[in-house]
Amino acid sequence: MDEGRDVEKQLFAEECGLISEQTGLPRMAGRIFGWLIVAEPPYQSADQIGKALLASKGSVSTSTRLLIQHGLISRTTIPGVRHDFFQLNTDALRHMVERGIEDEVKLFRQLAERGLTLITDKESTTYKWLEKMRDLYNFLEREVPVLRERWQKQQAGKVKT
Repeated sequence: MDEGRDVEKQLFAEECGLISEQTGLPRMAGRIFGWLIVAEPPYQSADQIGKALLASKGSVSTSTRLLIQHGLISRTTIPGVRHDFFQLNTDALRHMVERGIEDEVKLFRQLAERGLTLITDKESTTYKWLEKMRDLYNFLEREVPVLRERWQKQQAGKVKT
């Protein structure tokens, strides 16, 4: 086992935790997701995850359930082994985009629309700013699914190795 490599993988998991926290997921969920990205083998038991990340069984359990609900990881078994393992969901990237971009875009568009109903002076700077915000998020709401579809077509066209 290469301890230096393991430390680098742990640091990667920590960085994923920080980024996940900034996007609304708990830090531990991001750390687990990050660990599963670089873990060897790519499937890990809850004990392996806890040991690698110095995390309690409870936090690993709670976070893996959350990641499963978000479609980012899946639970799997190995014949003859009594405990479950976790691995990246093959569809994790799609779930990340849908959850991360499409949901946020919709929420911000709705927020702008709600704000517009609260401003009575339709000539005010605030009202005009909210209109621009609504228009931007309307545009993004239409275009992000198109971009996702283009990406899927591009990936489907790649030669499988």
